[in-house]
Amino acid sequence: QVQLVESGGGLVQPGGSLRLSCAVSGFTVSGFVPDVYAIGWFRQAPGMSREVVSCLASTDGDTYYPDSVKGRFTISRDNAKNTVYLQMNNLKPEDTAVYYCALRPRGAWCSNHGMDYWGKGTMVTVSS
Repeated sequence: QVQLVESGGGLVQPGGSLRLSCAVSGFTVSGFVPDVYAIGWFRQAPGMSREVVSCLASTDGDTYYPDSVKGRFTISRDNAKNTVYLQMNNLKPEDTAVYYCALRPRGAWCSNHGMDYWGKGTMVTVSS
C-alpha cells in the first residue's frame, strides 16, 4: 500500500524558512523512468479551498508553482531516501495552512481532485 508521511511543519516568523519532507513508501519516486507519475504539495487553510503550491512531473522533471509562491518555494527529490521536499523561503502570514503531499501514479500532472494518494498533512503557521 502506498503511504505518504509529511513532516517539518511548525511555527515560523514572517520572512523565515521551513523545509517540508514527504517520505513515500510503496512507490518509487527517486527516478523519472520507468515509473510515470506526478507528485506535489497542496495546502488548505481553515474555511479556504485547497490549492496546489508545487508539482513535479516524472516524465521530464518539469515543475509548477503558482504566482503566489513562485520564487519562494522549491520542490526537490532525494533519490536515496525516496523523499520529496518543499523548501519554503521568505514565508508570509498568508502561507499559514495545512500542507499535504499527494501522488498520482501514471498521471502527467497534479490535479486538485485527481490525486490518488494523500498524506495526513503538516501544519505551517507563519506568525505576525
